[in-house]
Amino acid sequence: MRYIVDDLFLVPANSKKGTLIFGLFLKVDLIIMGVGVATTFLLLLIFGAPGLWLSILFLLPSLIAAMLVFPMPNYHNVRTFLGEMIEFYSGLRKYIWKGWCYKE
Repeated sequence: MRYIVDDLFLVPANSKKGTLIFGLFLKVDLIIMGVGVATTFLLLLIFGAPGLWLSILFLLPSLIAAMLVFPMPNYHNVRTFLGEMIEFYSGLRKYIWKGWCYKE
């Protein structure tokens, strides 16, 4: 026997993932990755591959962009983690507690 309930449903814990592109990326992440890949492509197109070290240097924009948008547990990606870390260490770290036991 099957029951149909119209107004009762559960929202899954990972429902925010549905708003992301491919379930992983924001528009900013794809822009960062696109700029990194385009820069690498243009450098290799203009200069070719003159040597091993210059080829590695030309690949750096793509590699850095890929590392920034790489998914990370408890954060959206490495870029978000770095932003939170910079904000934590550069911001004011005086936490004012005003909970229910503030006066005690």
